[in-house]
Amino acid sequence: MEILLQQIINGLVLGSMYALVALGYTMVYGIINLINFAHGEVLMVGALTSWAIIGTARESMPGVPGWMILLLATLISCVVAATLNFVIEKVAYRPLRNSPKLAPLITAIGMSILLQTLAMIIFKPNYKPYPTLLPAAPIHVGGAVITPTQIRSPPPSSSAPCWPPSPA
Repeated sequence: MEILLQQIINGLVLGSMYALVALGYTMVYGIINLINFAHGEVLMVGALTSWAIIGTARESMPGVPGWMILLLATLISCVVAATLNFVIEKVAYRPLRNSPKLAPLITAIGMSILLQTLAMIIFKPNYKPYPTLLPAAPIHVGGAVITPTQIRSPPPSSSAPCWPPSPA
């Protein structure tokens, strides 16, 4: 019974992550009728921005509480991701609004590849663990274990494009 409860909790956490991404895709497609292949890359830019800010803030402000650094990183990464979405929409997608369906689709794939490549150039293609800034003591419920990371899921880095929703 404990294993079943643990798997239900794990499924709810993972399912909520999938639902957040699906909601983003659905909103974008419903608004502008274009599948944005760069949607995940905008989330990646927000996550990497948050990761870089946290690393810099921990070194330059050692006495600041973790929750404050996390809040600052979340707010800044939201602004960065929203600005990136705005620029992508204005530069890449809006000029192609009235073109055949294939042109915006190819542009979306190209934007995805461009963002991936730029991220690898700037941040290097190495594994980057996201720092733990809040208490990590697990919560035991009926034999199952719920970690604080699961409670906070999706993490601030994955919800980076706060507003506006990805334009395309």
